[in-house]
Amino acid sequence: QVQLLESGGGSVQSGGSLRLSCTASGNSGATYCMGWFRQAPGKKREGLAASASGADTSHSAPVVGRFTMSQDTSKNTVYLQMNNLDSRDTAMYYCAAYRYRGQAGMCATDENFYTVWGQGTQVTVSS
Repeated sequence: QVQLLESGGGSVQSGGSLRLSCTASGNSGATYCMGWFRQAPGKKREGLAASASGADTSHSAPVVGRFTMSQDTSKNTVYLQMNNLDSRDTAMYYCAAYRYRGQAGMCATDENFYTVWGQGTQVTVSS
């Protein structure tokens, strides 16, 4: 069973940047869709971006142009570069995964597809 470990969260001022990392282990060579999600207090979890080796990377509308997901397959790590942060981005950020079987050449940002979740990393943006 794959395990995920996020890092890179923290506190930043409005307009600042952070880069989150998520490293997968135990995947035994299988290809997984990797997704980034966030959940603010009192709100539903929101899908931000998703990608897999051999698939297109997708970004949700609220973060297009500000957040960029990338991957380093040699390190089994995906990243979420977050720029121009503001207070609305304050949330717990999660990395998640599900087995990628080539469906439509892209991965979902719908949380219902995901079967493995990291523990989360907090991002706090102050004005």
